[in-house]
Parts: sequence; structure tokens; C-alpha cells
Amino acid sequence: MTYQISKLRPFGTMIEAQNESSNIQDIKIEILRRLFQKSQLILLRGFNTFKNSDHFSKYCEQWGEVSLWPFGKVLDLVEQKNAKDHIFDNSYVPLHWDGMYRPQIPEYQFFHCVKAPKPQHGGRTTFSNTILALNNISKAWKDHWKKVVGVYQREMEFYNSKVASPIITKHPLRNFFVIRYNEPHLKNKGHLINTPHLKFSGVKLEEVDLFHQSLNKALYNAENFYAHQWQDGDVVIADNFSLLHGREKFKSGSSRHLRRVQVLSHPPYNNPGLETYK
Repeated sequence: MTYQISKLRPFGTMIEAQNESSNIQDIKIEILRRLFQKSQLILLRGFNTFKNSDHFSKYCEQWGEVSLWPFGKVLDLVEQKNAKDHIFDNSYVPLHWDGMYRPQIPEYQFFHCVKAPKPQHGGRTTFSNTILALNNISKAWKDHWKKVVGVYQREMEFYNSKVASPIITKHPLRNFFVIRYNEPHLKNKGHLINTPHLKFSGVKLEEVDLFHQSLNKALYNAENFYAHQWQDGDVVIADNFSLLHGREKFKSGSSRHLRRVQVLSHPPYNNPGLETYK
């Protein structure tokens, strides 16, 4: 075998190449799908991967239909001068799920690290496993969260949308529940460009802060939370139906460069909470 499989903590699976000639294409996608279903996140490290964006998107197409954006199939996540949105800034990014503002929500997130920042420069991608969060929280808090619906509105270069979603909702394909939540901007983590507008119904005004604190505590609990330190060439495949993800702040001008592709489920999952989309 040209690779070794081990567990990440507190969730996820790492597959490491065992020699310099190992290629990501050598691993059967059926094997990766099974690991993905079990652990919600796969890290592929040390493999020969992708020469360019087109090569990357062609690999992702082997998994299913790629979600198309106005810019195409591949998003380059790299700091931009005079950024107009926080995803192109060096700021932290609050936990959220991808596709929440679009007509279809992708199941798979593929990240390819073209160039990693130095470890001391920050920029880890953060993942919270909401299956574990619900398993590890009291029934009282779950009952409280079930009453709440988040309403989110966001305008950026690629869309102007409004969406509503219960905090706890059924997984689109499987028989368990997950959390859908875009956490509010935490001011103690610094400035955030172009923040979304958030409202939450089903919770008393005097209990709103406690509601957010309880979710924050659960989602960032060490039993449920994984922060990925990037290395050059890393490929991460993440379950967008079960996880929430974000980003830690990184040093401006650092070398951090990721590419992202989103792949739809089969059949594609139409966004049930989308109210407006432009």
C-alpha cells in the first residue's frame, strides 16, 4: 500500500502518502466515499496532486456535479488588496455552511492548499462537527435550540440573498439531525468586512445572548471542533451537510493560497430555506 490511514482528533481521517511517487488518483473514490461517510472529513497529505485549477476541478468532477459560480468551478481563496468581502481579506471567518445563500447546497467541499502560510502566521481552516455537538449537549439545550430559526441576508459580488433555516434540522440524505447556523460576528476577533444581517426568531430578546453563548460553547468544544493547519499540497474533503466551517485570522501578506471546489449531492439538494436570490 502506498498510503497510510489514521484518525484525526476529534474527528476526521488522514491519509498520508508513503512515498514520493504516490498520486492522489491512486486512491479509489469508493474508498474515500466510505471514509467520508464515517468521519465527515478527509485529509490527503503528501500526495502528488494537481498541476492547476483545471486539473483540480476535473478530479472533483469524478465525485459528482460541480457547483458552478459566476467565476467558474474553482474559487481561489487568497488575500486581495482592498478586499470588498471578508473571504478575500485576512480576517477570521465565522462558522457557517456553504451554499446557504444559493439555490443548491453542495454536499462536498474540496480544498487544495496551493501554498500554506507559516504556522505562526495563522489562517487555519476551522470545522465544527454538528453531529457530535448534538450528541454531546444536554436535551434541555437541544430542546431550546429546536425552537429557534435563523434568518440570514447577505449581499456580495456573487449574490444578494435571504435565507431562513431552523438551528436544528434533518440531514438532507441521512437519518439524523445537524445544526445550521451562521454565527454572529465576534467583535473580539477583530474587524470583519461586509458582515451578513442576522436575525433569530423563537428566542426571547433577553435570552438571545445566552442562546449564542450556548451554541458557541458547543460548536467550539474540543470534542467537536477541528482546526486544520495547512501544509503545501494538502487536500481536504469536508461534509458540508454535517459540518460548519470558518477560518482563523492570518497575517496580512502571508503566502496562504487555497483553492475550493463545491460538489453537489446526487440528486442535487435544493436549498429549502432560500427566500430571495439575485
